[in-house]
Amino acid sequence: MTETPRIEDRPARPYASTRRTVTLDGFAEIADRIPEMIGILAERGIAPAAGPFFRYRTFATDRPIEVEAGVPVAVAFPGDDRLECAELPAGRYAIVHHHGHPDQLLGVFDDLLAWGAEQGIIWDAVETPEGTRWGCRTEAMLTDPRVEPDLNKWESEISLRLADSD
Repeated sequence: MTETPRIEDRPARPYASTRRTVTLDGFAEIADRIPEMIGILAERGIAPAAGPFFRYRTFATDRPIEVEAGVPVAVAFPGDDRLECAELPAGRYAIVHHHGHPDQLLGVFDDLLAWGAEQGIIWDAVETPEGTRWGCRTEAMLTDPRVEPDLNKWESEISLRLADSD
């Protein structure tokens, strides 16, 4: 793992989103929507409050996953057929930062899950036939690819919501 994870209390946070069910090999189908989403927000005069992220609603490496591309916003807005407005839930999160290629993030998630098991953490997650359904599992991009095109230099933040967050 890039760093020692930490536990942090976070407030609820609104975001613009679009959701898809994709395979890991077809992840670009959702990732490539981010520039379009930022453009729609700009049309509405809404500035991103932070960099984009992915919220994994369900996750499994061997079947399609349900994932959202999200862009944090300062204030919730009415969604429509092009862009939804949702909210990351408040609660306690285990967080770790990663420096390196996004292809390494599956291993970072695995390391964070193993660390949580060692700590006795119970995640806000339930096993389903479609994969693990997460209350909140996110991967935030902290590096702007327009500024740093070298994926090996990118910074990411992984966060998993703890079950005792309610």
